[in-house]
Amino acid sequence: MKHVVTKGLMAAAIAVSGFVAAPVRADDMTVTIVAGHPPVFRWVKHASQTFIPAVNAALEGTGHSITWSEQYGGSLAKVGEELEAVEEGLAEIGLVSSLFDPAKLAPQNVTYFTPFVISDSTVVSEWMDKLQSSNADMKAAWEANGLEYLGGAIGIDDYLLMTNFPVNSIADLEGRKIGAPGPAVNWLKGTGAVGVSGNLTTYYNEIKTGVYDGVIVFASAALPGKLHEVAPYITKVGFGAQYAGGFAANKDWFDGLDPAVQQALRDAAAADRVAYHADLDASVAKFLGIMTSQGATVTEVDDAFRQQWASGMDNVARVWADKLDASGVNGSAVLKDYMDTMRAAGATPVRNWDQE
Repeated sequence: MKHVVTKGLMAAAIAVSGFVAAPVRADDMTVTIVAGHPPVFRWVKHASQTFIPAVNAALEGTGHSITWSEQYGGSLAKVGEELEAVEEGLAEIGLVSSLFDPAKLAPQNVTYFTPFVISDSTVVSEWMDKLQSSNADMKAAWEANGLEYLGGAIGIDDYLLMTNFPVNSIADLEGRKIGAPGPAVNWLKGTGAVGVSGNLTTYYNEIKTGVYDGVIVFASAALPGKLHEVAPYITKVGFGAQYAGGFAANKDWFDGLDPAVQQALRDAAAADRVAYHADLDASVAKFLGIMTSQGATVTEVDDAFRQQWASGMDNVARVWADKLDASGVNGSAVLKDYMDTMRAAGATPVRNWDQE
């Protein structure tokens, strides 16, 4: 459940951040940037280490400067509340987790309804950044919420299954409670497991206390979250890489900026995406190795297992697209656009969700 922001809190935050609802031009600005996750997670770390320095460097000599207020880890908005914080003016810029705002950013969640498509997060993020402007429904979703998408797609490395029991067959999942982020709960349909919606900030305790028997998660977050301590059986199923959001600005605020500042923000978001994914690619194998050295057991399923899992699922992509179609959003076009884009980029999906 999302927390309702009181008018008093919003007014206080506006006063702190210096946000002005009407478009303004200023040489020296105070800008609040928000993320629900803490900096231990790579995409938040790069907001500090890549995005902000890139903006500052680009503004040198332009007569514009920014003093940053970095609000991460729930200090201003919890996971899934970033969109509202930016929309309402509590922050000018946010790392908006589209994954945890499936109602307001439904088209952005297309990757989470199309598992088993491609495991390369760099490819997914590059093309999802482009689709935010080229796909009419994706672009409209941001604008409907008063946001301007800047870029900096948060690609997520190939999802894994981490459990406190060994998985040798799909039958081993029968009756087990498995936590998964947002729409990824749908990946468990047909396996016999009980899918429970959750997120990285709670997984460790929920496995430790027996609420979950395991989680669907990715290696680059599993190690920082110490999940292998409570779920030491790591199964590489090949669910695929995903898109989880990116940098977005309050549109009224952004529209009032000097074009040089607007371009600096966009360029910095693009630089952040490149740096983040280079860091991500270098860490995945390393992190799996560290978890193995600390007692985890890593196994990879064969093609038959992967095909059995994918074939046993409902066509969740088709159900998702049809639901969007009925609501006035062209979900079928979004699904086809994404799948065509991935196939053109070299993907060989286990299931062609859009063609069934």
